[in-house]
Amino acid sequence: MDPQQARSALARGARALCSPAGVRGTAVEATWVTAHLLTYPFGIAAEKARRTPESFSLQQLPPVQRGLLHGDVEAAGTPILLVHGLVDNRSIFTLLCRSLRRRGFGRVTTYNYRPWTTDLRAAARKLGEQVEAICEHSGYERIHVIGHSMGGILARHYVQRQGGDARVHTLVTLGSPHGGTGAARLLPFGVTAQLTPTSAVIEELRQPAPDCRTRFVAFWSDLDGLITPKRSARIEHPDLAARNIFVRGAGHMSLPIDRRVVRDIVMTLAHLQSDGSTAAVGATLIGSTSERRTPPVQPVPAHPAAAAERSAEL
Repeated sequence: MDPQQARSALARGARALCSPAGVRGTAVEATWVTAHLLTYPFGIAAEKARRTPESFSLQQLPPVQRGLLHGDVEAAGTPILLVHGLVDNRSIFTLLCRSLRRRGFGRVTTYNYRPWTTDLRAAARKLGEQVEAICEHSGYERIHVIGHSMGGILARHYVQRQGGDARVHTLVTLGSPHGGTGAARLLPFGVTAQLTPTSAVIEELRQPAPDCRTRFVAFWSDLDGLITPKRSARIEHPDLAARNIFVRGAGHMSLPIDRRVVRDIVMTLAHLQSDGSTAAVGATLIGSTSERRTPPVQPVPAHPAAAAERSAEL
C-alpha cells in the first residue's frame, strides 16, 4: 500500500469511527468485550453434547420454533456448527447460539480448537473430523458452519482445499480475513503469520475451485479493527457462490451479537434450498453480484400506527 492509499484508508477509518453509527458501535464493542472477558472461562471446556428430543407434535413449541418447523423441517433440523477465532473459545457465541435455538434451529453446536494452534491447515483437518462426527451422529449428509474471525478461514480452507464442500452446505463467516490482514504482521509467527495477505495459506484460497459446492456468506464491517484493509473480510473468488454483506458500525468482536447479523443468518439458513437458491422472496440469493448492506439499526416506533406503517413499507 502506497502512502496515498494509506492516508485514504486512515481517513475512511476516522470518518467511520466518528460517525453516529461508529460511536454507538464502539460503545457496544467495548461493552461486549468486557462481558466476553467475564464469560471466557466458562467456554474453555468443550460443549457438552445436547440431546435433541424427537417430537411428533408442535403444540409445546414456542411460535417462532413452530413456524420454522412448519415451514421447513429440513432447515430446522440441519446441524449448525460454530467455530471461534484465534485465542478465543465457544463463549463468543453465547448469544448467537441462544438466538438460533430460539428461532427454531434444533441442532446448534460449538467447536473449541486449541487457542494457541500453530498450523491453520492442521486445525482445518481437525475441524473436518468434527464435521464428520456431526454428520454421522445426526444422519444429515451436509451441515452449516458459522466461523468468526480465524474460525471462518479454518472452515473455508477445509471446504475449499480439503474436500469439505461435500459436507458443508453453507459457510457463514463473520469478520474473517479472506484476503489476509495487515494486522497479522504485528505478530509474524505461527498461525498468525498464515493470516498475512502474502501467506501461503491465503494464496491457496485464491487458487481455482471450480467444483466447490458450498455456498458462502461473508459479513464485514467498517469498524473491524483487526481486518486491514476492511474489504479483506469479503470473499472475492470467481469460482465461489458467495454473498458479501456490509454491516455498518459493528466491531470485530460485536459481529456475532449484532442483531442485523443474526437476522440475516437466520433468513439465509431458514430459506435455502439444497442448490443454494432461496425458498422465500425475503431472502437474498447467494451468488448475487450486487453488494448487500445491512441497514443501520432503527429505533422501534413508539406508536402502534407508526409501527404498522413501517411494516407496510418493508
